Amino acid sequence: MSSSRAAGSEAPAAAHRPGGGTDTLVGDALGRRTFMTTAALPGAVPVTGAATPASAPASTPAPLPGTARSRSGQRPPYARQSPPAEPDFGPHVKVFGPDTPVGQVQAALDAAAVGGGRSALLFRPGRYAVDVRLGPRTSVSGLGAHPDDVTIDGAVRAADQRGPGGGGDRAATDSWRAVENLAILPAGGTQRWEVSPAAPLRRVHVRGRLLLCPGPDGACGDGFIADSVVDGEVLDTARQCSLTRDSRVGGWPDPAGRQVFAGVEGAPAPAFPDPPSSVPGTAPRVTPPGGPLSREKPFLYVDEGGRYRVFLPALRHGAVGASWAGGSTPGSSVPIDRFFVARPSDSVRTLNKALSQGRHLLLTPGCYELADTIKVKWAGTVVLGLGHVTLAPRQGVVPMTVADARRVRIAGLRFDADPADAGPADTDPADADPAAAIVLLEIGARRGGRSDPRDPASVQDVRFRIGDGGRAATALVVNSDHVLLDHVRVWRAGPGTGEDRPAGGTAADVVVNGDDVRASGLFVARFLTSGVARNGEGGRSLTGTG
Repeated sequence: MSSSRAAGSEAPAAAHRPGGGTDTLVGDALGRRTFMTTAALPGAVPVTGAATPASAPASTPAPLPGTARSRSGQRPPYARQSPPAEPDFGPHVKVFGPDTPVGQVQAALDAAAVGGGRSALLFRPGRYAVDVRLGPRTSVSGLGAHPDDVTIDGAVRAADQRGPGGGGDRAATDSWRAVENLAILPAGGTQRWEVSPAAPLRRVHVRGRLLLCPGPDGACGDGFIADSVVDGEVLDTARQCSLTRDSRVGGWPDPAGRQVFAGVEGAPAPAFPDPPSSVPGTAPRVTPPGGPLSREKPFLYVDEGGRYRVFLPALRHGAVGASWAGGSTPGSSVPIDRFFVARPSDSVRTLNKALSQGRHLLLTPGCYELADTIKVKWAGTVVLGLGHVTLAPRQGVVPMTVADARRVRIAGLRFDADPADAGPADTDPADADPAAAIVLLEIGARRGGRSDPRDPASVQDVRFRIGDGGRAATALVVNSDHVLLDHVRVWRAGPGTGEDRPAGGTAADVVVNGDDVRASGLFVARFLTSGVARNGEGGRSLTGTG
């Protein structure tokens, strides 16, 4: 029987030591500037069994260079390949260090703010006195093991983004921006954040107050905050549907309706309208005493030796507060050389070859025009987008399928079924056969498969955009059990009635066939009759269609 594990997904064997040692770090804790080994982490149960890929039971993927299969079918300890000092992340990724002149850093940030987007701004551990302005399709991330390893002394904001002709602040309607894994020491003590769709705050430490606000015309989108700490109060003037989970705040006075708090220290008390009302803005605010089963998004960082790695946070059960608040984050660490660092110019064949060899995928910013399906066959595979990554299918192609969903992590991607965004196509959408409408992402085999609640798959910070003329009938189909959906957004162009849906299309944008699927931050907008079709049993959802 062949192994079912992707590279970097082995059972616990040893702890990574900065500066050398083995590469496997499973069940350990990632702390600020150090690794601290722990024993028997609750909720992080290793899987030692092997399985065959669902699509090819008799085949065995080629091992990575320097490795071979043991007689038992398990992958032996990984033989390190010397990675380059600085990986080539492509032209849309800027990496800053504490030795970079502050004027040079600020000039690069200002250029990215007006450069049309698709910029990923990465900061090595250090302190930076800069003003970070985020335009659309721009992300900023720290490369530390702990959010406090990178401090922005100034601001990280989306304000002053002018619309066409120089009029109007469009920050609250600019989507696809993100802040992750850093600390902000805001000038004046208040960090301003314009709430907009698909603009998450993850692993952020605000050393002051946080002001959530709409644009000047009152427009804003749904908010999402996870695994973060705000030392001061959260002042919410946006008053939109939002989810804050597994975090700590210094208070949240005067919360609005349609807001959900899960596992948040300092959250407001639950409130329910009396009598119950269906009027928008008066729905209950729910504050579960402990968050549901959760797992944080993988993130890129550099270790003490300056080597790039990807950290895979472990499962948390009933979590309250940020995973790093105690100084460490449970999980595992994978070196960057186990990833295939992809460019938009890489073919699907190249990506699938890397996956078949047991590698993970790190997709750099850009639009990937797909003439075939990206096939994730191995349990434990990580597909991580860096910055703004768009997968644009061609001629009815399903962009991505996951055959074996155990421990698979899909994060940081946008699936786009709008031909206008994807560029020229061989087939005119007006001439397309409606029966050829596609699914954008399918998790698990259609007839179901082996599933273990201790090893769920996760889909995080994944967005689906079906533009006018897009041929997708369904954005996401979840066939596997126990899948975690964490900040998943589906948006369909056209008037809110959904009348632009292709003829013969399904009535749901998200179809859940698996049992016990948990969703935290599932936002589905502009659907026809029902945004989410739940065919499986059990499961739980925190925030839903909107």
